[in-house]
Amino acid sequence: MSESTQPDPNQSNAQSGLTDNAAGALAYVTFIPAIIFLIVEPFNKNSYVRFHSWQSIFLSIAAIAANVVLTVIPIVGWILIPFVGLGFLVIWVIVLIKALNGQRFKLPFIGNLAEKQAGSQGF
Repeated sequence: MSESTQPDPNQSNAQSGLTDNAAGALAYVTFIPAIIFLIVEPFNKNSYVRFHSWQSIFLSIAAIAANVVLTVIPIVGWILIPFVGLGFLVIWVIVLIKALNGQRFKLPFIGNLAEKQAGSQGF
């Protein structure tokens, strides 16, 4: 008798001790865990974790780019920096909570890029 073996969706949980939701949320802590998850197995095989890792990286790039641009613009840019920073903080908290709850919340534009990089279209 031959049984067909299908991959166990909880296999990464047994190997790493992290659930997919926890790994997806941890990817948002900074871009460093996101990069680690894209390199280390079994996380780099999981489309959920890859998606959140890429979205975290792109969100970090957007926040840094916005900060640089606003720093270069005298007075008006300097006044806007705290408000834009607060906006990024709110977005970061939202995506972190959504990932922790098992939701694949796509940010506009950034989410599409993350989806393409993660190879997880159609979820």
